[in-house]
Amino acid sequence: LEDPIEFNFEDRKSVFNQREIGIDAPSFSQGMRAVLRQDPDIILIGEMRDKTTFETALSAAETGHLVLSTLHSSGSQAAIQRVFEFFPPEQQVIMRRQIAGSLKAVCTQRLIPSLEGDKRYPAIETFVIDSLGKNAIQEGKFEKIPAIVEAGKEIGSNTFNQSLYHLVQEGMISKNDALKQSPNSKALEMNLKGIFLSSGGIVS
Repeated sequence: LEDPIEFNFEDRKSVFNQREIGIDAPSFSQGMRAVLRQDPDIILIGEMRDKTTFETALSAAETGHLVLSTLHSSGSQAAIQRVFEFFPPEQQVIMRRQIAGSLKAVCTQRLIPSLEGDKRYPAIETFVIDSLGKNAIQEGKFEKIPAIVEAGKEIGSNTFNQSLYHLVQEGMISKNDALKQSPNSKALEMNLKGIFLSSGGIVS
């Protein structure tokens, strides 16, 4: 479900059914309700725009469908907090429980100019939601999310700084652009000098 369709897929090892909002379906929420009657394996929603669309997507996830969607945000913590803006205060507790039980991962990207300036490379933050992540969401302790992401490298989580560090080390982007885009430029600057902070102190 997209508004508009940006890329036409061709069936190969799976069947794609693409629908454009305004042409094939009047809205994301109505398109979602129709989709669920057809037992899809994976549902892609072009953008989460309102409470109804999100509730339908959550219902689909709770019944075993893999649901992918996009949301404008600056990072994993901001993305998760923005979802709760759809709901009034009296629904927050129950929604935290539902979302914590269904959300699998949050990926955020920023496009950084290449050294040559003729292309852009994505710096990606990935928050794979394990038991610690679920607890933070369920308890509404969103401020813990950045630390959980940083500590989750073994399960596939990755911070913006880790991604930016890799892009600089590979000679793909400039140090100045990396520092401009970093959510914690002081920490990234230390990393680029070979200094990394750990729970046990400084590792160089």
